[in-house]
Amino acid sequence: MMDKLKIPNGTLAVKAEYKEQVVPEYRGNPFIEALPMILSAEEAAERLAYYPPYHPQERNLESHYRIHMVQRLFQIFQPLPVCLDLESRISRVLRQGYLARNPLKPQFVQYLKKSEVIKGINGILESNELFRTTASGFSIIGVSGMGKSTAVNQILRMYPQVIVHSHYKGTKFSMYQLVWLKLDCPFDGSIKGLCIEFFNKVDDLLGTDYYKKFGNGRYSVDNMVTAICKIAQNLGLGMLVIDEIQHLNEAKSGGDQRMLNFFVSLVNMLGLPIVLIGTPKALSVLQSQFRQARRGSGQGDMIWERLKKDDTWQLLIDALWGYQWTRKETPLTDEINDALYEESQGITDIAVKLYAMSQIKAIISGKEEITPNLIRQAAKENLQLVQPMLQALKKGSLREIAKYDDICTVNVDFAGFLDRSKQTVEAEMRLKALQKQKQKEEKEAALSVKEQAIIKLLELNIEAKKAQKAVEQVIEAEGEKSNVSELVVKAIQLLSSSVEKTNHKTRRTSGKMDENDIRFIVEEGRKKQMTAYEALKAKGLIKGIDNVIFQVG
Repeated sequence: MMDKLKIPNGTLAVKAEYKEQVVPEYRGNPFIEALPMILSAEEAAERLAYYPPYHPQERNLESHYRIHMVQRLFQIFQPLPVCLDLESRISRVLRQGYLARNPLKPQFVQYLKKSEVIKGINGILESNELFRTTASGFSIIGVSGMGKSTAVNQILRMYPQVIVHSHYKGTKFSMYQLVWLKLDCPFDGSIKGLCIEFFNKVDDLLGTDYYKKFGNGRYSVDNMVTAICKIAQNLGLGMLVIDEIQHLNEAKSGGDQRMLNFFVSLVNMLGLPIVLIGTPKALSVLQSQFRQARRGSGQGDMIWERLKKDDTWQLLIDALWGYQWTRKETPLTDEINDALYEESQGITDIAVKLYAMSQIKAIISGKEEITPNLIRQAAKENLQLVQPMLQALKKGSLREIAKYDDICTVNVDFAGFLDRSKQTVEAEMRLKALQKQKQKEEKEAALSVKEQAIIKLLELNIEAKKAQKAVEQVIEAEGEKSNVSELVVKAIQLLSSSVEKTNHKTRRTSGKMDENDIRFIVEEGRKKQMTAYEALKAKGLIKGIDNVIFQVG
């Protein structure tokens, strides 16, 4: 675990810890050695995956609680083969970009002092024989809703954003290293808007005042671009990610070309890797100049296609299907699977939302069961805005699909890139195994205090309605300040006091109670001057408060 420190008026950064490098060319470069270790596909899958907590007994709760719990589906992150490909590309691009930018090399230090780097945004570049870039970049193009941005965010979170260097192998080496920066392309595709976002993001991270200096209107766009180049150099920026690149389509006349020239300058002259993310609409603006700048990078553009109904689709659906809050547990049948795919057309965002809406519809209607017809009905009622696009995809009509440039399929010339992003069936099986393990580990993740208390009472075989009512009464009386253990104990005491009132009647009508009955345990405990909590603890039904006892699962 890296030591952390707070940058004044900035973010929480980590202190540099230099790691032994297996790859020879990465050795002796503090920017690379301070990065996390290179991950295998299995390690990346385990780090990326997130499965929120789930307990089967939640099915017994009242409908208004279960409807809220369905929202947990949107927290799931199931790494697919394409995500592992992306993680590997980003790992390579980041390190390759730093190869020629070793801050300890005299040539690079001399280059920083001498070069003006860039004269403007029209592509007039300052040549410099002292520096030869090793940087590359790539584009991620795919249909809206396929999880491109989400996957990139998950991967970037595995890297510290700011690393603080002070000494390297006995030598004083003091500087901030900004590992990555992610910006959204402005809606109007303007360079000025992008520059202002750059200044603001860096200021938030490092407590600087670059926006005040360069972004307040006194500087021309050319000067703002020059300032960004210098800042990127001085901070050792490792990678720049630009999302929503299709907004360049809205740029004023010639604006898209100027923006691309700017990106080319960052790659060629600073050695800064650029990753562009966008929908197929962005293809028209990713002109040959930017592709030419990235030729020979070995990474290739990444085409994020809709899922085919294959093992990858099944991997996603298996991850989702374990989260079900209907009273009746519905097995995943071929008919249900077909309906989900047909109505979502392999678009992951729509598939998740459709599954959630189907569950909510089943709960509200009282049917409490997921069926193919229910899924189709939920799609018809709730996906009206995207129905024309989905219908175009179902028909496979190129003329119809062309009307919606955010979903249009990508040129077949990129089929080779798609093939390379495919993982083997064996890799998918390993992902499934990791998925099950991760789900088991993360069952104890944070539910609300109220939900955890109710679940613990359910585990003590207290009826769902009684458990829910008792917890609600305690919270209503005392507020939500109690922790889980206190809430459970007070709810048990409330239930036991109710039991005590009916004690004599119970004995008269039903004879001797079962010694494992919670009422019997509490009553016998009272005879020994024990609290309800102490009596239940003595029987082993609950553990000590000092333990992590009220964990779910």
